[in-house]
Amino acid sequence: MTTAPVASAGPVDRSAPPSPWARIRTLAIAALVGLTYGTVATIGHRHAWQVGEVSVPWGLAAGLVGVAALLIGIRLVAGGRAAAVAAAAGIVAAVALFSLPGPGGSVLVASGLVGTVWSVGPALIAVLIVAWPSLPSRDAPRTPPSAAHA
Repeated sequence: MTTAPVASAGPVDRSAPPSPWARIRTLAIAALVGLTYGTVATIGHRHAWQVGEVSVPWGLAAGLVGVAALLIGIRLVAGGRAAAVAAAAGIVAAVALFSLPGPGGSVLVASGLVGTVWSVGPALIAVLIVAWPSLPSRDAPRTPPSAAHA
């Protein structure tokens, strides 16, 4: 049995800027991912291990590490700050929404140290990751040290 040769579309030009619709889709997906993660992490941030009389808030630690990993990953994959800002906005929106009292008066983010850290932590992490300067690409041309000082 023979198969027909597959026609190659040719090399993909990665230097061309994405279309406006592709950019909008990227931002919308990043915001949706951020909103989803923010919801899940807000629900789980109160989990803790009880070791003797000490309570270890592993849910809070995992949630904050997850926020950082998600935003760094989106910033690296999307190639810029805009998608990371969209994801951060989704995370912060979920935390803010679930910090408000529900119809019965219950809240998911209770007052106390863990709740305060969870209310402020994702926003601070987002600011740090979005504001962090971009590092030069490995593919960027390098000038020799002697040429830079001439």
